[in-house]
Amino acid sequence: MLAKRIIPCLDIKDGQTVKGTNFVNLRQAGDPVELGRAYSEQGADELVYLDITASHEGRKTFTDLVKRVAANINIPFTVGGGINELSDVDRLLSAGADKVSINSSAIRNPDLVDEIAKHFGSQVCVVAIDAKQTGTNWKCYLNGGRIETDKCLFDWAKEVNNRGAGEILFTSMNHDGVKNGYANETLSTLADSLTIPVIASGGAGCMEHFRDTFVNGKADAALAASVFHFGEIKIPELKQYLCKQGINVRL
Repeated sequence: MLAKRIIPCLDIKDGQTVKGTNFVNLRQAGDPVELGRAYSEQGADELVYLDITASHEGRKTFTDLVKRVAANINIPFTVGGGINELSDVDRLLSAGADKVSINSSAIRNPDLVDEIAKHFGSQVCVVAIDAKQTGTNWKCYLNGGRIETDKCLFDWAKEVNNRGAGEILFTSMNHDGVKNGYANETLSTLADSLTIPVIASGGAGCMEHFRDTFVNGKADAALAASVFHFGEIKIPELKQYLCKQGINVRL
């Protein structure tokens, strides 16, 4: 049984870490390099850095940030935001990232998933899916949750699985920043229908929520932001708790 992973997520805007609720109302959370180093030292398994307002001008800034992060941490990290073609992937991997996360660009150009897997290997390609539940349907969203698409979460996840994605990062927009727990029923359905790992995102508020998403949601990894950034949950304590709950984590 592979160890379950704990992944702090750092949303980057104008070179700073920010965090919001339901994708809006952003507030500052600190220096991304310093935070990354602290999480690395505390025992995080991986990190995710997302350039949430990726614009053409901001790309050089973000590449520089990726280089600084790579020089300061010793755990794998994924970067996302504004990745539209293979040259973007090459640039970020060359700067020191281990994986890239694509979301809007994958929906607009699904062949990009195949291309990244073919050129760099499936392990490099994380497909992030931001979805919102309306009634019984889960619809996928573009542009940081701003634009609804006609894609259904489950169909899209299966498609990118088949195209060669290495893992799925599923964020429930309904649960994001609310701290009432992850979308475990939906995560479980995803896990049962896919052959690649699923990272749970959106809803962590206490240690029990991590346990529940690993047990009930069948998630392979759990991503969180504000509970880590603002010191509400300490990673070493979280891992000790999960271990006592019988969940396999790297201590």
